Amino acid sequence: MRNKFTTLHSTVVPLPIENIDTDQIIPARFLKATTREGFGENLFRDWRYDKDGTPKEDFVMNSPLYRGQILVAGKNFGCGSSREHAAWAIDGAGFRAVVSSHFADIFRNNALNNGLLPVVVSEQMLSAIFRAVEADPKAELLIDLPAQTIELVGSDFKESFEIAPYKKECLMNGYDDVDFLVSIRSEIEAFEQK
Repeated sequence: MRNKFTTLHSTVVPLPIENIDTDQIIPARFLKATTREGFGENLFRDWRYDKDGTPKEDFVMNSPLYRGQILVAGKNFGCGSSREHAAWAIDGAGFRAVVSSHFADIFRNNALNNGLLPVVVSEQMLSAIFRAVEADPKAELLIDLPAQTIELVGSDFKESFEIAPYKKECLMNGYDDVDFLVSIRSEIEAFEQK
């Protein structure tokens, strides 16, 4: 069982870069592990750290100004190879949701399968979020999964987002695919009896 996701009210970490691929999210040299542990420390490794491991001061995740459980990224986030480790790294770094105007399909599915919510917003909403956070690093988003809405707190910017009903149910209950099957065990057993 994972943490249940209903609403998330948080400041954000802004990454206004388009076409961020999975090799930038988690470089291939870190893909040797087969469990989820430890990937968060290598999220955006080549952008966050020099070759000697020194944090780069100009990268947003190393700034004391930006904290939160929501990563906001430019268009076409998660393109490139289909590594599930990208979702593991984002989750491992403490993010519960990623907001962008477009996600690569495989990344979106990997995120949902691993309890990370990808929220697609309009270009206008994405720009409004980036402007708000630039003006005030403490700007907050409110993501309401049951209502399928996202809003920039204290503004008129609010939108609906799409999510498959099955994945929504899994996130809201903290289920992975196996947990979901266990939750409907009695229905499965009743079907078998027929």
